[in-house]
Amino acid sequence: IETVAKIQRESFSKIETWSPQSYVTELANKQAAYRVAVLDEQVIGFGGIWTVMDEVHITILGVAPAYRGNRVGDLLLSELLIVSWEMGATRATLEVRETNDAAQKLYARYGFVHVAIRKAYYSDNGENADILWVNDMLDPAWRERFEQNRTALGR
Repeated sequence: IETVAKIQRESFSKIETWSPQSYVTELANKQAAYRVAVLDEQVIGFGGIWTVMDEVHITILGVAPAYRGNRVGDLLLSELLIVSWEMGATRATLEVRETNDAAQKLYARYGFVHVAIRKAYYSDNGENADILWVNDMLDPAWRERFEQNRTALGR
């Protein structure tokens, strides 16, 4: 948890960070799931979801600065989506900073589309959040896109 908290502090504004106790609490939440990316026994990224009925909300995804650009985020996102299916989700949503180009590109690769804006969502600087959705993860075209991304990851 301490390593995840460190990556979170390096990846997000102080306002957005969770306390270590928040992670302990979340790990007991049956509607939530969390994954870490590990390289050489070192945690280099993490992500989490909340699933409610048929919807998954990607709550957090972060990669240690030294490992960005190496598709760690791709791997985490794809694993979280697989877990969400196992939990019954058929749709996915998230909020992302409108200026976070790397994250925007990642989510677009997985078929997330922009549907709305949350004005002044981020309290550290008043930045807007883009609300992104995949409305049907059962759609064969979306599944094919997902599988192509997994294949590109060597999965």
